[in-house]
Amino acid sequence: MTGGSVLVVIPARFGSTRLYAKPLADLLGRPMIQYVYEGALKAERVAQVIVATDDERIEKAVRSFGGEVILTSREHSTGTDRVAEVAKQFPHPWIINLQGDLPLVHPEMLDALIDPCVTEKVVMGTLAREITEEEELLSPHVVKVVIDSDGRALYFSRSPIPYLRDPAATGMILPRTFFKHYGIYFYGRDFLFEFTQLPKGRLEQMEKLEQLRALEAGRTIRVIETRRESWEVDTPEDLEKVKGILSRGGRV
Repeated sequence: MTGGSVLVVIPARFGSTRLYAKPLADLLGRPMIQYVYEGALKAERVAQVIVATDDERIEKAVRSFGGEVILTSREHSTGTDRVAEVAKQFPHPWIINLQGDLPLVHPEMLDALIDPCVTEKVVMGTLAREITEEEELLSPHVVKVVIDSDGRALYFSRSPIPYLRDPAATGMILPRTFFKHYGIYFYGRDFLFEFTQLPKGRLEQMEKLEQLRALEAGRTIRVIETRRESWEVDTPEDLEKVKGILSRGGRV
């Protein structure tokens, strides 16, 4: 595959219940959204990166570092709705929804997702990394995904899935069993717009994970494994952790 066919849209909402003005959170003198944007821009398979926001303050910040940004409706209930609004304005056949709270996203993560998804012509794909630490497995802030033998998602949850009935006998962490899900979604253009029209099912409403809408509607989500680590910033504690990583030279 050659470059030029994949659009990355980064939904960035100003309001956040756990971390106020999260996209503009300061990380060593730069807003968090800048790290996400620049990480995506370095991916070889990405043609264009655009921030989709509901707030003029985020729009101004993105323009200040030279990024592309589009002001979208404030009525959207999910980031995917915001991504779809932007995608309608461009002809790219493949779109990535990159969550704006992944400041340590590595460009190789995007390339690793794009190549197999385009080759296999999947309608929806995402990334996951094997969990090897019990703390991460048990954390409700970490979304887990169960994957079948063909690399397709069976279920997503903040609970530690699959359930380990007898941890004392088998050990808490079993190799190639538990996977952390990253908020990076690959869509075929037509399915992105179809997805936004699907009704929210019971699972999505209970777990507050919009990817469950696709599974509950009987669609397939291809899961690509990565060994790259990244951290979502949901809380002030997450922000301090990422600051520490950046101050030690950790970056894409």
